[in-house]
Amino acid sequence: MTATHIVFLHYIILIMALLLLLAGYRSYYGLSGKNKSLKFSPDGKDLPDLGYRLTRIHANAVECFPFIGGLLIYAIATGNTDVTDGLAYVVLGARLAQSVILAISTSPLAIQLRFATFLIQFGICIYWAFAFIN
Repeated sequence: MTATHIVFLHYIILIMALLLLLAGYRSYYGLSGKNKSLKFSPDGKDLPDLGYRLTRIHANAVECFPFIGGLLIYAIATGNTDVTDGLAYVVLGARLAQSVILAISTSPLAIQLRFATFLIQFGICIYWAFAFIN
């Protein structure tokens, strides 16, 4: 397996793990009697701060999957993983960093750091897209 294969698989596992974590948090919150209806807002605003951040972490990962996962699977499908292999782990690391930073803090500095990690991911994806075209 190439780095591209590994990162693609781990990105999917990350999204699944985040969904499981969020579902566990919402289940605990509901079963503890803090949310009597067991209905939750999709944006997480009806949860305490940690629940809201978990909702956003999962949503951010899912929102980025079409361009990150799409380019990784494109590389795999076309046999061009040489384009993505070199920076695949950097993208996954930036994705994980973005998630961890949001889990830890919503301070102005944390917001700027999260944006920087997003720009790393997005910039690499732009680089990959142009590399596939050429």
